[in-house]
Amino acid sequence: MVKLGEKPFYKYCPFCASPLVVEERGGRLRPVCKACGFVQYLNPTVGVAVIVLDGDRILLGKRAREPGKGRWCIPCGHVEWGEDVRDAAVREFEEETGLKVELEAVFDVLSNFHNPEHLTVGVWFMGRVVGGKLSAGDDLSDVGFFSVFGPEVELAFPTDEMVIGKLRKLFKKRF
Repeated sequence: MVKLGEKPFYKYCPFCASPLVVEERGGRLRPVCKACGFVQYLNPTVGVAVIVLDGDRILLGKRAREPGKGRWCIPCGHVEWGEDVRDAAVREFEEETGLKVELEAVFDVLSNFHNPEHLTVGVWFMGRVVGGKLSAGDDLSDVGFFSVFGPEVELAFPTDEMVIGKLRKLFKKRF
């Protein structure tokens, strides 16, 4: 791979192995294969998170590895190729917390720019626990409930701060 600006790009076509040339496509410079027509686009991956509340407390997980090792986040993960976004949210949540959830409404959708090498679009669902036993797993070393008016922990991701801020506003309107 080579970098075009700050982004990694292929040197050769992943389909026919012909050398790629840089051309403008859609207002941006992109690698293009003259032989088969392939155009390399850099698209963000899709991340999913589930918000579980207990009163005005939110379930958070302590990150066991980078990014954000040692800081807390709303339990989250990535959608696998060919996987439904809702199925991914349920799967990731159970892997990380040991809890089975039923998804409710989408709470928020945000672009994540905190890691310029790996951009994502995050989808935060509201969820209701329907089974399992709370225990940290996968990318988390600890889990617990914290006040949305705190939280008393350092958050790993700026988008989680935005989501919790939105929850705070909703709680303030209710009371």
